[in-house]
Amino acid sequence: MATHTLDTLGLKCPQPILKVAALAPKLQAGDILEISADCHSFPNDIKAWAARTGKTLLFCTDEGGGKFKAQIQF
Repeated sequence: MATHTLDTLGLKCPQPILKVAALAPKLQAGDILEISADCHSFPNDIKAWAARTGKTLLFCTDEGGGKFKAQIQF
């Protein structure tokens, strides 16, 4: 089990979720992906993606200043 980080700061919808989806096949069961984003729709988008793909959204927090951080367990 490993923790991976993905910085999508500066990318707008749908790019952050597309980056997550592109990285997903490379991750193993139990891995954690931590994503940083500043797209206003990211919280809703990442929740929907996790539900659609059967991954576990551990958290999605508003870090202030329009930035969000989320963790998904694979």
